[in-house]
Amino acid sequence: MPCTKCEEGKYKWGETGECEYNTLEECESANASYSEMKETKIVELVIDPSEEALAIDCISLVSAPAIEENMVYMSKAKNNLTLAKIDEDKRELISPALVPDKNIYRYDADTDSDYYVYFSKDTVKNCAYSFLKNNNHHKATLEHQDRVSGVLTVESWIIEDPKIDKSRLYGYDLKKGTWMVKMKIENEELWSKVKDGSIKGLSIEGYFTSKFQAMQEQEPTNEEILEALGEIFNLKSYTEYPKGASQNAERALIENERLGNKATATGLQKGRRIASKSALSLKSVKNIFNYLKNAKKGDTGDWNEYGTIAFNLYGGNVMFNWCKKILENQINK
Repeated sequence: MPCTKCEEGKYKWGETGECEYNTLEECESANASYSEMKETKIVELVIDPSEEALAIDCISLVSAPAIEENMVYMSKAKNNLTLAKIDEDKRELISPALVPDKNIYRYDADTDSDYYVYFSKDTVKNCAYSFLKNNNHHKATLEHQDRVSGVLTVESWIIEDPKIDKSRLYGYDLKKGTWMVKMKIENEELWSKVKDGSIKGLSIEGYFTSKFQAMQEQEPTNEEILEALGEIFNLKSYTEYPKGASQNAERALIENERLGNKATATGLQKGRRIASKSALSLKSVKNIFNYLKNAKKGDTGDWNEYGTIAFNLYGGNVMFNWCKKILENQINK
């Protein structure tokens, strides 16, 4: 993703970056870290069409935000220029949730490989819309693990003009297309962590796929179209899956934490949903079945192995057999 020249003579980083650099040297210098990753795979992520409702399931408060932008928090205890505009009784923080075209480092434990991902402006905007559309503004986690209460997203906006956007009032200088949020923290323990610097920013949780993979998806068959219409009109969802599946997911979440949190964000999210017996659509049942069918070979039964944890985050053998039964019943119908 090298520097490219814009029509007006300036330079931008990649194909979708802002035309903000006066010279090629300035552009390359500002993105010097790219030379360290040029041999590493860079993947554009888009919303997974099969999990659109969970595109951004919640926002996590973290000590090391992947987007490398720390949040600003406001309270009467800090000498903050915005304090005069904020009610002293309010405890709020402002932070970017997603920055477009920013390379985010990732590690795949399954393949023992490093790579980078990024989101385009359109995907960032779609994520922001999906987050509110699906009423996820009241959902939050701590370090992508435990769900926490007393956290509410009260504002969400996309930076359209960086020069006049209100994010500058809080000391930010971010590019066009950045998704900003303001969160109210009523949880005493979390607010203490915000004030002492233990929590430095936000990180999203959701279901994504690579743009290449999304483009390679085959056209749906007539049978799949009819099945999708059936789901729409019947509004079919499943919550009565076996207790053993939820127990497997609960233990996998605990064992994953014990081993240093090696599970992927997607796996953790699925594990939390199954552990809490959240409703699953027929499409989700299919996805879980297909995942378990492929992941089964990695399950050794040893909870010290990541393959066993990954398999059981999705409910393990109990969930596999239940999903198989549900799908067989659908075929018979």
